[in-house]
Amino acid sequence: MQDVRFDDVDTLRAMRSDEFGPWSKPVSIDQRMIDLFAEMTGDHQWIHVDVDRATRDSPFGSTIAHGFLVLGMSTLIKNTTNYQIVGHGNALNYGLENVRFISPVPAGASLHGHTRLREVEHAKGGVMLTVGVAIHEVGKGRPALAFDWKLLYRA
Repeated sequence: MQDVRFDDVDTLRAMRSDEFGPWSKPVSIDQRMIDLFAEMTGDHQWIHVDVDRATRDSPFGSTIAHGFLVLGMSTLIKNTTNYQIVGHGNALNYGLENVRFISPVPAGASLHGHTRLREVEHAKGGVMLTVGVAIHEVGKGRPALAFDWKLLYRA
């Protein structure tokens, strides 16, 4: 794994890519996680928490994970490139762009993801990286979720 200083803009820009890095380790999303997320957020829509009804009435044949639960799992799907950002005092989650919930994630599915460095720029007294993220159900070609993650690194 290569260490790259957060303020080495030239090196970081050279690492931008249209290609995603390797897959992360899989993370399972079970019904218990979905139920806990429903409790935390108050989103008890039957398609997420009523297994019998979802099996019977859902077009997916089972309950599905909340989109925001899948989005939250992105913190487990770390940068899957071959470098790590070093030398910064802090890194701030600056925001997300182009968030798309593309495919449902059934309870019991395993997810994995991959990332790519899309943009590097000086901003807000530091360096802003835009990291493309795609999260897929293992074995599926189409992503469940895709977005650009803005991360601000400062000294």
